[in-house]
Amino acid sequence: MKLVTFLFLSLLSMLAVAAEGLIIVDSPYSVDETTDRLEKGVEEAGFTIAVRWNHGKGAERVGLELRPEQLLIFGKPKAGTLLMQSSPTAGIDLPMKYLVWEDAQGQVHVAWNDPAWIAARHGITDRAGLVQKMQGALRGLAEQALGR
Repeated sequence: MKLVTFLFLSLLSMLAVAAEGLIIVDSPYSVDETTDRLEKGVEEAGFTIAVRWNHGKGAERVGLELRPEQLLIFGKPKAGTLLMQSSPTAGIDLPMKYLVWEDAQGQVHVAWNDPAWIAARHGITDRAGLVQKMQGALRGLAEQALGR
């Protein structure tokens, strides 16, 4: 019964995060290694890396402190273009991104926008199959990078 309760509560917490449009999972690796692993997987899956942005180094350049945090921006025009054909405003949320950061307790997290949230935000109703495929790809790439 405890396992069922735990799984139910875990599912509810995942749904609450997804309802806000953000999916967050924990990583057993450092921010650098997690981002390296994500970048490798994304490239191997045929996505184009637009940029890898190190927020921590940016903060350091202006004399501020920030725990490790990196943003990986990547896309596949074959998919993103279809969403933008349905609603040009989807371009504000594309290309896709993985945000990797370390919290105050030293736990590293990976977050990304749920493609279903992007579709809903932009009123895209004619690309359900594509959105579902994007959801699977993003989750699969993250799970592969995190060794799951």
